[in-house]
Amino acid sequence: MPLAGGSTVVRVPKAGELIAADLRRQIITGKLEAGEPLPNEATLMERFGVSRPTLREAFRILESEGIITVLRGAHGGARVQAPDRSTMARYTGLLLQYRGVPLADVYRARTEIEVAAVGLLAAEAGDCVDRLAAVVERGEEVLDDPHAFAKYDVEVHRTIMELGGNHTLDVLAGMLLDIMDAHAALFISQRSRPSGPGAAVALRANRKLVRILRRGEPGTAEAFWRKHLDSVERYMTDDNETTLIEVLS
Repeated sequence: MPLAGGSTVVRVPKAGELIAADLRRQIITGKLEAGEPLPNEATLMERFGVSRPTLREAFRILESEGIITVLRGAHGGARVQAPDRSTMARYTGLLLQYRGVPLADVYRARTEIEVAAVGLLAAEAGDCVDRLAAVVERGEEVLDDPHAFAKYDVEVHRTIMELGGNHTLDVLAGMLLDIMDAHAALFISQRSRPSGPGAAVALRANRKLVRILRRGEPGTAEAFWRKHLDSVERYMTDDNETTLIEVLS
């Protein structure tokens, strides 16, 4: 008797994918630590009962995910590396490019995530605000260097997300900030006087946020930071038709 709704094809994972899944699980659970070499090919082939091509297929999968690096040659081999946020940003960027997402859309997503983090940070206050303030004040030293200030400003945003205390939001924002960092470099390179009032305005906004956070006013902090990030979006994406292809290609 046929199943309701027609037949369903079940895809059976290849041996290389199964081995990659096993090794991936060991890496993300800490059984295999960053910097540690994987056992040699002969040992792994015997453990999994597979051929060298199948094992190397597993290595290619893990290497593409950025969680191992494979050195070729007589003294080569596979070595574990910690998951890299830039790898996630690259794949996220590819997906967004494929969908033709406007750059402004990335800025708006960042705003929603970061405003939430500011609210969490304002509710905690205390030492977290002192840590943010220390990062914010570094901006004075690089105010006249557009490239250095752009890196500083990204660091401020990363610190806000980290101190907000929600790890998932932090990871998501980190991917977006990596994309926006690439856009900032392009933005600066295309302007003869890229700093303009932007750096000074950003530094004043960062300092004002610290003052609001010290007062422990989540609602005020969220409203102020949303207004600031909205203005940043307008400043950085004056052409709303710009897509990520121009930025990440």
